[in-house]
Amino acid sequence: PPRTMRLAAMVLTAFLAGPASRRALAFAPSSAFARSAFSSAAIAASSSSSTSSSSSSSLSFRSSIDPPAALLRATRIIGCGRAVSTATTTTTTSALSAAAAAADVVGTPATPFDDGKRPFQITTPIYYVNDKPHIGHAYTSLACDVLARFMRLSGREVFFLSGTDEHGQKVEESAGKAGKTPQEFVDEVSVSFRDLLDLLNISNDEFIRTTNDEHKKAVQHFWKKLESEGAIYLGAYEGWYSVRDECYYNESELVDGKAPTGAEVEWVTKEPSYFFRLSAFEDKLLELYENQPDFIAPESRKNEVVSFVKGGLKDLSISRTAFKWGVPVPDDDEHVMYVWIDALANYISALGYPDVDVGSDFDKYWPASVHVVGKDILRFHAIYWPAFLMAADLPVPRRLFAHGWWTKDGEKISKSLGNVIDPVELVDKYGVDQTRFFLMSEVTFGADGDYSDERMIQRTNTNLANELGNLCQRVLTLVFKNCDKAVPVEIGEYTEDDSAILAKAGGLKDLVSEEISKQAIHKYAAEMVSMVWEANRYIDNQAPWVLKKTDTERMETVLYVLLEVLRHVAILYQPLIPASANKILDMMGVPEDERTFEHLETRKIELGAPVSKPKPVFPRIEVPEAVQA
Repeated sequence: PPRTMRLAAMVLTAFLAGPASRRALAFAPSSAFARSAFSSAAIAASSSSSTSSSSSSSLSFRSSIDPPAALLRATRIIGCGRAVSTATTTTTTSALSAAAAAADVVGTPATPFDDGKRPFQITTPIYYVNDKPHIGHAYTSLACDVLARFMRLSGREVFFLSGTDEHGQKVEESAGKAGKTPQEFVDEVSVSFRDLLDLLNISNDEFIRTTNDEHKKAVQHFWKKLESEGAIYLGAYEGWYSVRDECYYNESELVDGKAPTGAEVEWVTKEPSYFFRLSAFEDKLLELYENQPDFIAPESRKNEVVSFVKGGLKDLSISRTAFKWGVPVPDDDEHVMYVWIDALANYISALGYPDVDVGSDFDKYWPASVHVVGKDILRFHAIYWPAFLMAADLPVPRRLFAHGWWTKDGEKISKSLGNVIDPVELVDKYGVDQTRFFLMSEVTFGADGDYSDERMIQRTNTNLANELGNLCQRVLTLVFKNCDKAVPVEIGEYTEDDSAILAKAGGLKDLVSEEISKQAIHKYAAEMVSMVWEANRYIDNQAPWVLKKTDTERMETVLYVLLEVLRHVAILYQPLIPASANKILDMMGVPEDERTFEHLETRKIELGAPVSKPKPVFPRIEVPEAVQA
């Protein structure tokens, strides 16, 4: 909560500021709750004073020195030590530093899994490079991009990670069929995923590849850490394995002799393998799910995971000897690591792991704020990944969100049916922001959804071309033609209708922030659509095209109100349709450095500011005869 965050920052300030400042600040809080925290900090400072230079009136943290235990106890008191049970002391120091740095951030609403202020790491899964990208990859990437852009505009520091998973038996086999070496094959296919992100205007901060040397070194360090903790042993694996899923399955999970996903399985006979002691983490995982009920979302997915774990966990085979395309197991080159231990570790290797010192990217961003994944790979993220991290004495991520699958025209998407949806073709046919808008607004985020060209055309024509585009065109044309190509110079008093629509626009940020903080992207889109609908109703009721003949002063006031509403709409639409929203802001003359959420409250449309001659933002999509039929 904001109150505890401010107190955390003040505690850190008191500790760092020196004896005189600490004595003065100790009396600043008004509550006994806060004074207790300050008292602990003061004790910590006093007990540490002998380690500071006698000529210095301040103390500082160094990466080689742990913060005093009393100060760590103080941080737990005021709610900043949530991850202490699984984190190292360094991570707790990081929590204090982040609390202080976040004091002035606009932020997003606090939730049980996110304080709304701290640096925000969001990740897509890294995409497997055995084939070209499809709509599922686009969907996950777009969802993460909307969330990342929203957090940045809220003033938060963001690290948005995506990339490609390039090892494993399936890749080795696909490369052989293509007549290429595995490295040649992944070099080619990885580019198609990077190109897709560029095409969709995805704002990821880093694109990681698991064939990078730094990642491989990090994974090998992670393995050795697990080994040193007694979590790995050598044995032999016998059982069912799906090459397509890169997943082991129990006999009871097979459906008609296939994996639950429909993939073919093969029997692996007595293959030497290293195992991870997953069975030892059954109770700890169930405790995690119970103590952090928001760890997995949506709720239905969480129930599936809990049921699976309660059914009993077996130790997990984490190395293979039947193929060679993978990260070699340290000190045993006969084995390569199971692709999922390699892939999951990308979330920390991208942050510079094993460097976890204060000031590192790991220290700043981990634990991740949210991993967004498809429901088909939730098991790996909700069971294997937290167990690996617990074994390595590292904090688990704050949240996992598993979205659903897409069908097409009511049918399951598959190559055999010839109905695979190519996101590149969608963009070519309908446009980037149209594709972004449809995929993020059409279905409840977390549920399955159905794609059809008819629905795509209907939604984008209605919500973008007819409603938002038409509103923009009408308002800016009226201003351009009737107000000397500028925002009105003078406006009259607001009527009740004016104040009502301005109040609704002014409260829009809080409404959509609540939805985004819970990853309810579809509800965020719905709130935006509703606001535009209200603005269109207002302009129809006020009829400024009539007022220009009868009351020009009132016309100018109405147009100013509409410009201010449109400014709010365009700024808040940036995460979802960034290029189009910024085109609108450009035509309105809103400076590029005044488009964050902070500026919704600190700036208004400047009287007399020039506006550009409006151009259509969303051309209407003509309905093909095939779709009409």
